Amino acid sequence: MRSVSSVGLVGSVCAVLALGVAAPAAATAAGQPVKLGSVQRAMEALAKNDGVVGAIGEVYVDGKRVGRGSAGSRLLDGKGGGIPSNARYRIGSQTKLMTATVVLQLVKEGKLGLDDKLSDVLPETARQDLVDRADEITVRQLIQHTSGIPDFIASGKFDVYDFTTAYSLTDLVKAARSVPRPVEVGQYFYSTTNYILLSMIIEKVTGHARAAEFARRLFVPLGMDHTYLATKVGDGIKGPHGHGYVPDSKGEPRDVDRLNATSWGAEGAISTAHDISAFHRAFNQGKLLPANLRSVISQRPAAASQQQQQPPALCGGKPELRPVAGSVPGAYTVTFSSPDGRLQFAVSTTLKIPNHDAMTAVGPDINKAAEAVFCPGT
Repeated sequence: MRSVSSVGLVGSVCAVLALGVAAPAAATAAGQPVKLGSVQRAMEALAKNDGVVGAIGEVYVDGKRVGRGSAGSRLLDGKGGGIPSNARYRIGSQTKLMTATVVLQLVKEGKLGLDDKLSDVLPETARQDLVDRADEITVRQLIQHTSGIPDFIASGKFDVYDFTTAYSLTDLVKAARSVPRPVEVGQYFYSTTNYILLSMIIEKVTGHARAAEFARRLFVPLGMDHTYLATKVGDGIKGPHGHGYVPDSKGEPRDVDRLNATSWGAEGAISTAHDISAFHRAFNQGKLLPANLRSVISQRPAAASQQQQQPPALCGGKPELRPVAGSVPGAYTVTFSSPDGRLQFAVSTTLKIPNHDAMTAVGPDINKAAEAVFCPGT
């Protein structure tokens, strides 16, 4: 589902461990000292949001954890005990940044071109009429959401409570073909279908499953030992973790922990606060891509900036923190990271609310949690 721009703020066994820090920790960013507030208290405040079942967060400075917190519960109505702050969770559209990184690594290696046409890279998209105007759309436009391809989710063909049907990536693209084109090629429109196609491109160009490429290029080199890409119906969250809920037609919250990974093909990474922080740290420090290719991800046409009005900077911009958010039914996550990659604050919330708009309503409270940690007392 929709992720938040990487600039500005978000608009989105199981005994509880000894959480938080006894006293505020000290850190530095861009040469300036940063006094950190209690992550535990920040999570307790976040969990008071009516839509939140559980909230966990961890802060890292130069790769070292300096604070952690957990509040709420694993299951609805306070059941199941607390969630370990180092539990796995679905990161939603933060997976898209990983997908774009792998694609751009292929560009760097000369195996793919940013201006390659979709119909040339994936001939079946034109031959089988899977994508309208596939001969005009480029790899760059897929990355930047300027292809004009509809979002497959808008087809209404995928039931959040369907935990058994196996869909291929092609099935998702076919579903998008049934939705009218929202904008012209070259205009900005956020669509997960773009990243379904990029996932297909990874598999076509490398000859390997995308899960294997993620592991080889990202997870193993970065020491993300507890992260994996869910691509099959039964791929769930391993170990103790929080459960999310989506109300059914009668308004009763229904557990969607068994979320079908094949229905959400570009959102499938399952990670931890430690691991997702390691990814963002490496990305921002240029260890995964050179600056010219990283900028491809952040570049947006003027129309995109108008669609995504940026609120005031967190903590007045000191320290500067860039959030990347993601959601799937029952969960909303954000990782804040400094441009130099030295600071990360990874937050995961499990929810009991109906849709994406309600999910993003949790965003302001996540911002408050970040401010409580990075600029306490302001």
